[in-house]
Amino acid sequence: MSQRTLNHSVILLLITIFIVSVNMRPAITSIGPMLDIIRDDLSLTNAQVSLLTALPVFCMGLFASLAPVLNRRLGLNRSMYLMLFLIGVMTMLRGVYSNYTSLIVSAVIIGIAIAVMGPLLSAMIKQSFPERSTSVIGVYSFGMGVGSSIGAGLTAIIYESTGSYPFSLGIWAVLTIVGILFWKLSTKGTIRVHQQEKEKREYGKTGTVSPWRKKKAWLHLLFFGFQASSFFCIITWIVPVVTDAGMSLVQASMLLSLMMTIQIVLNLIFPLLYERFPKRKFWLFLFLTMGMIAIVLLGTGISTLMWVSAFFMAIPLAGLFPIALLFPLDATETAEDTNTWTAMMQTGGYLIAGFLPLLIAIIYDWTGNHHNTLMILAGLFVSMFILTFLIGEREQQVNRA
Repeated sequence: MSQRTLNHSVILLLITIFIVSVNMRPAITSIGPMLDIIRDDLSLTNAQVSLLTALPVFCMGLFASLAPVLNRRLGLNRSMYLMLFLIGVMTMLRGVYSNYTSLIVSAVIIGIAIAVMGPLLSAMIKQSFPERSTSVIGVYSFGMGVGSSIGAGLTAIIYESTGSYPFSLGIWAVLTIVGILFWKLSTKGTIRVHQQEKEKREYGKTGTVSPWRKKKAWLHLLFFGFQASSFFCIITWIVPVVTDAGMSLVQASMLLSLMMTIQIVLNLIFPLLYERFPKRKFWLFLFLTMGMIAIVLLGTGISTLMWVSAFFMAIPLAGLFPIALLFPLDATETAEDTNTWTAMMQTGGYLIAGFLPLLIAIIYDWTGNHHNTLMILAGLFVSMFILTFLIGEREQQVNRA
């Protein structure tokens, strides 16, 4: 294979990773702008309608461990085709049936599909780009940021144009068609994350300790859970929080769009900076400090300061997720181990992340204000500060010192 053909294949694979990762968020974030409309149309409580965003995240945790199993049984290629197909069909279902049962069923199956795709993509990046995994994780996280942003920002615009929230939710199935086409173009044959066959023949096992018995893996799990919780809590509840403080719905939607636009840009920039300046603790402290400042500004209830908070909050939303994805890559040597560590981290982490937005909904139904919402967000950032000290710098960097 010529160098030109090789470069073409690499570029196509990077584009595919981006497009596939875009598909992993709109089905979740598109619900947020429609929460009040769905709640009123179907006569639901805040807690009931919040299940539409909480259940996919719960499933992303409960079923992340399916990724290594499906890799062994079907291979990465067939697994990704199946998961993209499920996301597309379930998203389309929302556009056809506008009842609570269909929304709940689609939320569960979409969550399972995303649960499997995440660890497999991380492992494939480790295997296909061993020397540039940090940069490629940036492409992955950038795609997810774009998916989150278009789901959160454009759904309301589509609804205003069509007057149909089922259509506004179902339209995102188009993205999966593009994802399947690009996956077919860039991958051939049956792809699997390589197994350590030599070690298995010699020792009868991989010789590695399960991440569930590693203290560092548990710290990664908690950190991933708290950063994912902060993301889903903010995406789901930032509009109600600022409207509760006096903003109009239009202003609140614009604030969310501003925050997501800034996040998209930073999602691409930050991973490149991580590779050039690899001190993990420095970046984590910076992002967490920005998040705390944003929460304080939101808590003032002053319109101008809440707009400024959108900029500060976009920084941790963009920066924390790609760093959390790098934790398993830093701690492991092989793609198989990366797959296992990532599956564990996302299993527990997304279970935590599914619970917190639902807890906010329950408390809001009970109290009628969002003071406790801000307190929960502040608690998440303080907890991540503590975990940053416990996790320390990446092992490979320490070993080189």
